[in-house]
Amino acid sequence: MNSLKIIFDRDTWQEIFGSIQKNKVRTIITIIGVLWGIFIYIALSGSANGLDNGFEREFENIAMNSMFVWAQRTSMPYDGFKTGRNPQLKLQDAQILKNNVPEIQFIAPRNTRGAFGGGGAQIVRGTKSGTYNIYGDFPEYTKIATKKIYNNGRFINQSDIDESRKVCVIGERTQKELFEEGEEPVGQFIRIDDIYFQVIGVHKFVPGGGFESDGDVFIPFATFRKLYNTGDDVDWFTIAAFDDVDVVAVEKNVKQTLKRIHRVDPRDERAFGSFNLGEVFNRIMGFARGMTFLSLVVGIATIIAGVIGIGNILLISVKERTKELGVRRALGATPSEVRMQIILESVFLTVVAGIFGIVLGAFVLAGINAGTANLEDFPYTNPTVPISFVLGALLIMVTLGTLIGLIPAQRAVSIKPIDALREE
Repeated sequence: MNSLKIIFDRDTWQEIFGSIQKNKVRTIITIIGVLWGIFIYIALSGSANGLDNGFEREFENIAMNSMFVWAQRTSMPYDGFKTGRNPQLKLQDAQILKNNVPEIQFIAPRNTRGAFGGGGAQIVRGTKSGTYNIYGDFPEYTKIATKKIYNNGRFINQSDIDESRKVCVIGERTQKELFEEGEEPVGQFIRIDDIYFQVIGVHKFVPGGGFESDGDVFIPFATFRKLYNTGDDVDWFTIAAFDDVDVVAVEKNVKQTLKRIHRVDPRDERAFGSFNLGEVFNRIMGFARGMTFLSLVVGIATIIAGVIGIGNILLISVKERTKELGVRRALGATPSEVRMQIILESVFLTVVAGIFGIVLGAFVLAGINAGTANLEDFPYTNPTVPISFVLGALLIMVTLGTLIGLIPAQRAVSIKPIDALREE
């Protein structure tokens, strides 16, 4: 109760402000250290969070624990086969992988015409034509990589696969180049390599989903197989693992299973290629977390340095106020009252400096956010600091301010009234 009385006592705060006003310049220079520390912490933490948010935005349309696996060329002889053989992925491999690698959540076999340097498909509508990449897909693909379909359109469904329907989903650029402005493409027919297909949707192109473009055309896998006579051949598998598994281990298990299926030496690292998007994402997130940790270390270190400076200025202030403190002691001020006043001054200076640092950091982050708001090609967005981080920083500052204030407070309490009154 006595401590609360001292905290809310008007005379206590008058003395604190009077002490600060006597040393304005010195006080301002000292609290800049704490201000700078919390500013660095807020600015770096917010910037790291903006980077984190930016990469999450880039990967929002594709499963973070996803990977692509394809066949290449063997580099070792095995089981009677010579080096240089080209294994061919098959449709049935997908089910075998699901059975042998339980960490796989979704797997989508995919075929393409034109995506990897080969010639695309010739698409004609009326007098307009063009060459575009064609993909043969299953509905499961949209569970791995989201496809945003405009208006009343849709993506390929299971019935399209079962009945080998001649339907397609076209891209934004395909619509623009083959249809008149304002014309509704859904329900219309186009010719893909001289075969008529009905348009069932137009997909919105979103960067970050791999190697696809805004002109791609998607058709049912079963229809692709008949159109290009590919049989059960698969160009590559798009795979998504469960969120809580080691995606690197899943990639290794997938490759080992494919080697067993296609009779490839288990030590052959060239027979099957892969790109592990989950591993890349984890590295990026690790970098962002490292930036956050670095901001925490640098910010706290700078705050501690600033708080030490406040402790030094209070020690000097106590020495300069020796006579004043002696008079207070002689008039009946208890050691706890003197100690509490010095600690209050320390905490007050620390918190004020911290609040100014937080406000300055918030203004800088707002400026960065405004400057990067329209940068679609740069993975950066919404550089903010969670309120828990801010409250944690304030708690740290109050704690440090209290601890550092104990040193000059103890110095003030140790002053003997008779010695202080003698000092001129």
